[in-house]
Amino acid sequence: MTQPRLVLATHNQGKLGELRELLRGQIPGVDVDTQVIDAASAGAPDVAETGVSFAENALLKAHAVSEATGLPAIADDSGLAVDVLGGAPGIFSARWSGKHGDDAANLALLLAQLGDIATEHRAARFICAAALVAPGVELVEPVEVVELGELRGTLLTEPRGSNGFGYDPILQPLGLDRSCAELESAEKNRISHRGQAFRKLLPAVVAALS
Repeated sequence: MTQPRLVLATHNQGKLGELRELLRGQIPGVDVDTQVIDAASAGAPDVAETGVSFAENALLKAHAVSEATGLPAIADDSGLAVDVLGGAPGIFSARWSGKHGDDAANLALLLAQLGDIATEHRAARFICAAALVAPGVELVEPVEVVELGELRGTLLTEPRGSNGFGYDPILQPLGLDRSCAELESAEKNRISHRGQAFRKLLPAVVAALS
């Protein structure tokens, strides 16, 4: 049986698909589809996001999963920061409506809060912190790396598109006339906050698995 080499510290299947796509063909000698697994497949715990920043939450998850499995672990924490709301929902993006992961409720609440806000004041950005934690082996020191990515845009007044997840249907990236949920996955990965952060992290991942 093929042995796992890397754990993606997520139970979110949407994120897992995106992250595998970003890593596919980028790590020499590693088959992303069989050797890069999610936290559930690795028997790792679902880690509470108790940090006060995206970077803290990403590191919390990566450390917990790496310690539980003995393998290098990648984790990310990401969310939507709305300028007129002072950066909220921020780290609370996934549970803005009170229930974690209820995308429809989160979208509905945010759109209601911004109902009377004019287009020119609906600037927002997706932010992602991606972390790699790898245990030390022999003379190699443990690895801890965090990289950030950001995608700026404008919030629409209603959801558009069926691709992606989370707040993708209401953020229209700067320079485009479509929401993130109207983009094909390859196009989205080229510009997304998560794509940016993980491409920055990639050299550290390759080094940790070499």
